[in-house]
Amino acid sequence: MKNIRNFCIIAHIDHGKSTLADRLLEVTNTISERDMQAQVLDDMDLEREKGITIKSHAIQINYAHNNEKYILNLIDTPGHVDFSYEVSRALAACEGALLLVDATQGIQAQTISNLYLAIGNDLEIIPVINKIDMDGAMIDEVKDQIIELIGCKPEDILLASGRTGVGVPEILEAIVKRIPPPAGDPNAPLQALIFDSVFNSFRGIIVYYRILNGSIKKGDKVKFIATDVEYEADEVGVLKLTMDPKKEVQTGDVGYIITGIKNAKEVKVGDTITLASNPNPVAIQGFEEVKPMVFAGIFPVNTDDFEELRDCMDKLQLNDASLTYELETSQALGFGFRCGFLGMLHMEIIQERLEREFNQTVITTVPNVSFVAFTNKGEEIVVNNPAEMPDPTRIERIEEPYIRAQIITKPEYIGNIMTLCLGKRGILLNQSYLTTTRVELVFEMPLTEIVFDFYDKLKSQTRGYASFDYHPIDRRESKIVKMDILLNGDKVDALSALIHVSRSADFGRKLCEKLKELLPRQQFQIAIQAAIGAKVIARETISALRKDVTAKCYGGDISRKRKLLEKQKEGKKRMRQIGNVEVPQEAFLAVLKLDD
Repeated sequence: MKNIRNFCIIAHIDHGKSTLADRLLEVTNTISERDMQAQVLDDMDLEREKGITIKSHAIQINYAHNNEKYILNLIDTPGHVDFSYEVSRALAACEGALLLVDATQGIQAQTISNLYLAIGNDLEIIPVINKIDMDGAMIDEVKDQIIELIGCKPEDILLASGRTGVGVPEILEAIVKRIPPPAGDPNAPLQALIFDSVFNSFRGIIVYYRILNGSIKKGDKVKFIATDVEYEADEVGVLKLTMDPKKEVQTGDVGYIITGIKNAKEVKVGDTITLASNPNPVAIQGFEEVKPMVFAGIFPVNTDDFEELRDCMDKLQLNDASLTYELETSQALGFGFRCGFLGMLHMEIIQERLEREFNQTVITTVPNVSFVAFTNKGEEIVVNNPAEMPDPTRIERIEEPYIRAQIITKPEYIGNIMTLCLGKRGILLNQSYLTTTRVELVFEMPLTEIVFDFYDKLKSQTRGYASFDYHPIDRRESKIVKMDILLNGDKVDALSALIHVSRSADFGRKLCEKLKELLPRQQFQIAIQAAIGAKVIARETISALRKDVTAKCYGGDISRKRKLLEKQKEGKKRMRQIGNVEVPQEAFLAVLKLDD
């Protein structure tokens, strides 16, 4: 055990975590040259296309130092704020972390946020400045930032380049010297923490865990504490680039177990595995329940595919424990799911994964956040979607969630950011200069305002030189109203939105204009209205497709023409009463991209 080291790499998005992980694997010959490729641990097509890490990936590295053999368990983590739950789970399985900072960009908001997570888990932090070979590298400035942030000595900071491999041997040496070996009792009853799982259509559910006490052998009867169900370990082993079966996995190791479980509900991330014959009933405290920030409905395009979509959601939740969902029905879209996501990128990734990995085409409704409505009778109702909103006459007040947003940028963009955040109902709390070229702004803002397009706007206003991180603080009273979209007087529940009064008129008008472009013309006139309760706040009209019924009249008395036109008018009126308006899928997507 004294030669095992468990560590992860934490950093802001795009600071070079995956590239450095590639070099660590290359230097230690964990991966042959033939298998080597960029972002080798990112096994999803989506991760390669977008150049981001979505899932944490564990891999075992064998390393020799001073004639001693060491086992290093590396967990590569995502950097985007939407996937911070992945990071918190990886940290629970480690004793140390490499804190990676880009020499050209310095410390960013997510770096600070991930660092606090690591310190909260009592991890040993090894600061590393990456990309020192770049032209714009500000090594001395970034060193000062790190010293100010974590209070380490200048000689503790390692310099490296993930691209060229400079400084990688020093990092490996520091991991062995500075990170403590795992503490645990090999002779105690088995106690292992599940930190991830994945579905394999041939072998069932494969569970990844980190053993804190005891050991696990092939053929052992194991028990999952949360579900209180027993299984037989068909195969156990460690995670190399592929799974490497072993007879026994010991204390301190990170490994996998295959028991042939087929039901996704039986595996919970954060659960504890123990032996059925010699149980250790103490569950490991590691994870808090995940709190979704953004809610949206996901519906199959064909209602017949609902059961298939349910299976896919189960399998996806195994691999992404931060996804939460429950059943929902909609008049316009049929049966589907109300899903909770950690942010807009998370929502986009889930939609992409459903389409790519499971061949499911889905419709996503307008995303919104969770409000709390207090009624006149003192009831408290949690409102996750517009349909759950009680009648306005019954509501005493509505509270919406607020977040604390931390933005780090260059001083020349302060004006743009102020305009953007104050326009989104933000309150400036603090503005401080971290260095002469770096300023930190702290705002309190309603979560509703950042759900849609805040991050994209922030990037365009600052030419990409701003980093953004947020965490929820509390709920505050607010004037939130439910805005309905009516087509010829019928509500389309999938297009309803919960919105602040001050933004409702503008949003309603834009939405009606967009729908006018997208809805196909019918034989009858279509009125598109945005309404709050009985009050219509915006309207657009799609005129009817008309046939020239008077074409066959060649001169003669006007009354013949009038008679034909009146007859046509009656027909249109009747058609309007019984005709229904089909809403194309683009209309639902258009709501998400209103400001484009």
